[in-house]
Amino acid sequence: MIKTLARPGVLAAAVALALVGCAQQKAPTAAAPAAPATPAAAAPAWQQGMPASMANSNLAPLAGKMTVTPAEQIPIDRIKLPPGFKVEIWATGLPGGRAIAAGDNGKYYVGTRGIGRVYEVSDNGSARSVRTVVDKLNQPAGVAYRNGSLYVMAIDKVLRFDGIATNPNAQPVDMTAAFKLPKEQHHNWKYIAFGPDGKLYVPFGAPCNICELPSNEYAQIRRYNPDGAGMEVVATGVRNSVGFDWHPQTRELWFSNHGRDWLGDDTPNDTLHRMRATGLNHGFPYCHEGKLADPDVKKANACAGVEPPVALMGPHAASMGVTFYTGTMFPPEYRNVLFNARKGSWNRTKKIGYDVVMVKATADGKNAQVVPFMTGFMNEADQSFWGRPAYLLQMKDGSLLVSDEQLGAIYRVSYAR
Repeated sequence: MIKTLARPGVLAAAVALALVGCAQQKAPTAAAPAAPATPAAAAPAWQQGMPASMANSNLAPLAGKMTVTPAEQIPIDRIKLPPGFKVEIWATGLPGGRAIAAGDNGKYYVGTRGIGRVYEVSDNGSARSVRTVVDKLNQPAGVAYRNGSLYVMAIDKVLRFDGIATNPNAQPVDMTAAFKLPKEQHHNWKYIAFGPDGKLYVPFGAPCNICELPSNEYAQIRRYNPDGAGMEVVATGVRNSVGFDWHPQTRELWFSNHGRDWLGDDTPNDTLHRMRATGLNHGFPYCHEGKLADPDVKKANACAGVEPPVALMGPHAASMGVTFYTGTMFPPEYRNVLFNARKGSWNRTKKIGYDVVMVKATADGKNAQVVPFMTGFMNEADQSFWGRPAYLLQMKDGSLLVSDEQLGAIYRVSYAR
C-alpha cells in the first residue's frame, strides 16, 4: 500500500527558425541579396513540454541564492522537528551546496550545480571552516569518497583527488575518458556513491522533460569499477534520480526519481524506488508512477512490465537526497527508516515540499508511509520559503546533516531527551 503526501497538458515546445525576407530591390536589373537566416531564441530546457494553453504561465524554476549567507541571517528557529530533536547551524559559506560526502580527518566534501564548485568543510569539533577544492566545473553535483580519494563528477568531467584530506594541494587525476559520459546536459547532473559492492553508482538522467530518448545511454543508473571500467546498466526508465542509498538489511538500492513537468499541479508524483533486481524498467518516458501512461509520448500497454515505486513523494516536490538511518542517537523507532529531503516544487501553483520526510516501509518496500520530520522552511499561508533542504548525511555520532541549497548552509539534527 502506497500513501502519498500530496497531489500539470503538454506538447513539446518546438524551437522555430525565423527567416528574414528579401530586401527591397533597388534597381530592376539586380535584386539585393537575401538577409541570412536568423534562428529564433531557443526556449529554455525547463519549458520543454509546456502546452500552448500554459504559454502565459508564470511558473518557472526558482533561483537559488549564490552568495554567502551569514549564520545570523538564517532563521533556524523556524525549523520544526519531533519532540526531543534539536537543530543547529553546522556550517555556512557554501553557496549552492548539495550532496555531502564524508572524508577522513574531519573533512567533508560538498558538490554544487550552477555555481560549479566543490567545497571542503573542515570540522575541528567546535567550529567548521570552508574552502573551495575546485571551481569552474560544469555542474559538479556528484561527490564521493573512498580509500582516501575524493571523486568528483560533473556533466562532462570525472576527477579523482588522491590524499586530499591531508594534502589540500592535491592535483586531480582526470578519469573522464574511462567513464564515457553522454554529452547532453539536461538532467545530466549527478549524485554518485559507492555501494556495498565497492562499485561507483552513477545516474544519467533524461535529456529532456519528456521525449523519446535519443539513445539508450540516458534515463538509467549505471555502476562502474572505481577506475571507470566494468560499466553495467542496473536500472532503466529512470527520468532523473538525484539521490540513493542501500537498505541496511537487504543491501538493495533505493533511489529517488523526479516526475515530468507540465501535466498539471497533481500529476505525476516524484517517486521512491527499490532496486530488487538489476535491469528493471521504471517506466520513463511512457509510464509514470508505475501506472500512469504519458499522454504525449505514447506506447501501447505503456505500463506493462514497469516496476512500481515504493512510495509516491508528492507531485513536483523535488525528491532529492535519500539516507537510511542506522545510528543509535535517535530513538529505536527511527532505526532503518529512510529520510528523504524534498527541495520543493516550482511546477505547481501551490508549493509543496521544502522539508525532510521519513518513509517507513518494510524491508521489501511494502506498506510505505510518508511522514513529515523536518519542516518550517516554507510558509503555507503566503507560499513564501527561505530554505530548500537537498541532501542528508549521517554522522558517526548518529546525528544527521542536512544541506540547504538555497542558503548554502548545512544544519545538524541531533536528539537528546
